[in-house]
Amino acid sequence: MIFCVGSCGAHNSVLLHKSIEARLQAAVSAVLPDANTASVLVRPCPDPKFGDYQTNALMALAKERKLNPRQLATDVLAKLDVSEWCEPVEIAGAGFLNFRLKTAAVANTLESAAKGEHLFFEKVAQPRTVVIDFSSPNVAKPMHVGHIRSTILGDSLARVLRLLGHRVITDNHIGDWGTQFGKLLVGWKTQLNRAALQADPIAEMERLYKAINAAGEADPAVLERARQELVKLQQGDEENLGIWREMIQLSEVQFTTIYNRLGIKFDYALGESFYNPFLKGVVQELRDKGIARESEGAIAVFSDGSLPPKQDPFLKQEDGEWKPNPALIQKSDGAANYATTDLATLAYRLETWHPAEIVYVTDGRQLLHFQQIFAIFKRWHPEAQTKLAHVWFGSILGEDGKPFKTRSGETVRLADLLDEAEERALKVVSEKNPELPEAQRREIARAVGLGAIKYADLVPNRQSDYIFSWDKMLALHGNTAPYLQYAYARISSIFRKGGVESGAAANTGGHVPVILAAPQETTLARHLLNFDFVLNAMADEYRPNFLCNYLYELAGHFAGFYENCPVLKAEPAERASRLVLCALTALVLKQGLEILGIETLEQM
Repeated sequence: MIFCVGSCGAHNSVLLHKSIEARLQAAVSAVLPDANTASVLVRPCPDPKFGDYQTNALMALAKERKLNPRQLATDVLAKLDVSEWCEPVEIAGAGFLNFRLKTAAVANTLESAAKGEHLFFEKVAQPRTVVIDFSSPNVAKPMHVGHIRSTILGDSLARVLRLLGHRVITDNHIGDWGTQFGKLLVGWKTQLNRAALQADPIAEMERLYKAINAAGEADPAVLERARQELVKLQQGDEENLGIWREMIQLSEVQFTTIYNRLGIKFDYALGESFYNPFLKGVVQELRDKGIARESEGAIAVFSDGSLPPKQDPFLKQEDGEWKPNPALIQKSDGAANYATTDLATLAYRLETWHPAEIVYVTDGRQLLHFQQIFAIFKRWHPEAQTKLAHVWFGSILGEDGKPFKTRSGETVRLADLLDEAEERALKVVSEKNPELPEAQRREIARAVGLGAIKYADLVPNRQSDYIFSWDKMLALHGNTAPYLQYAYARISSIFRKGGVESGAAANTGGHVPVILAAPQETTLARHLLNFDFVLNAMADEYRPNFLCNYLYELAGHFAGFYENCPVLKAEPAERASRLVLCALTALVLKQGLEILGIETLEQM
């Protein structure tokens, strides 16, 4: 494809809704000079029969000023001229304004996209720095199916924010410190099988951990030894540090292999151990500021009474009354915990990267933990303007509705899951295209299998649990990655059959008039125009399912267009115009799937 994507066209007037919005804001200012017009926005109409775009902003402005909203809408309309893009604007209901685009204006926008001026979205006017904390596997343990949600969700959010022009810093907060290392050190020193370690380091370390864990349950002396080994590690014992570093190094090989397969990169992987030197200082500072205090030998943060009990994370309801629910930041034996590390991490990120926003992508079980961390931080640094967001998600369930496990009841390893996805996809590809060479079938199966897993994870509302079903996720019909990858490949085949390079539909940057005569052409064109809204909504609300559903609808509109509007057999002017529609649809599909971390294929 030879169109320029995204970055080449940040002109104010390229996107119709932005142009309409700017005129609308000017009209509101003319009627209400004191109004803050930043909230005066146009959005796609939920029901196309009312138009393409609408605004409900005038109702809020009227309410604030005790004005009649329909009268305000009438006054604004008198100052508003959008006739070059829209049919006459209509007032509806209690003061909505509905905008219906002229077909010529839609066609012009498609023509400018075909020339490479934009791809139906613009970079933000004011980029911000966003830190995204996601994935966070533990050293010496296999990455399992539970890691996939945080990893894939975090990666897609980083991709959309970068595409929109923000400065994104991704940080993989690896679990490389803590009590499990005491047990691992005892296992390493007493039961290590070097040959097994060489063959499969993660499996051997997992075996050691399980063996010592079981022994500790039967014999308190084993637990005491593990505690002593941990203390030696924390105090900087050379032998224990050496073993610990080897465990990290072996684990990183596993992490890197899986991230490379998934096409995921991190800017930083600062593990928990990185923050170790700061922990005592954090506890001391919280005590000095009166935020934390001693309680039964430990140090904890309690409610300060500034929030209503229902919103206070340091209170819990028991037997009809509110009881303290403190956040522990230092145990009675002087050891730090997750909360201490997370507070130190937060302070470090603010001082080092000065972000406008920090996003944590974890499962819903950590809701209370982050509510407490954010509340402590607000009391510790009341001057900080940084937005803190906990983007949480539900669980992956098996077809029986219980947490997804192997047949023997074990946790599903991520590497095994990815292998199985590729194998199952290979079976489907081989049935469909047995004539393709094996290497090509395997390459298609890799993109389809991994894409299917990612998409199945991103398409539900992230806060819902979802049922893991191979048949559903690998289906070529329905809201799946293979369906969207197939839609893209199908468009590529149109260009192959027509002997046209897909970019040449736009005369290699020349001017092809876009003709929108058939209703299916218009529907497809108007849907392309909404790409900008969807990308911004996904970024603002951290919800990739918005983009999944948009792409699924786009593929559906394309299918309707393709069935009703001949492309290669059309008259020359119509053929050229329809090839532009095909090429732009393919570009938006490709860009959309890329944000979800999913590859497209020219042939399936």
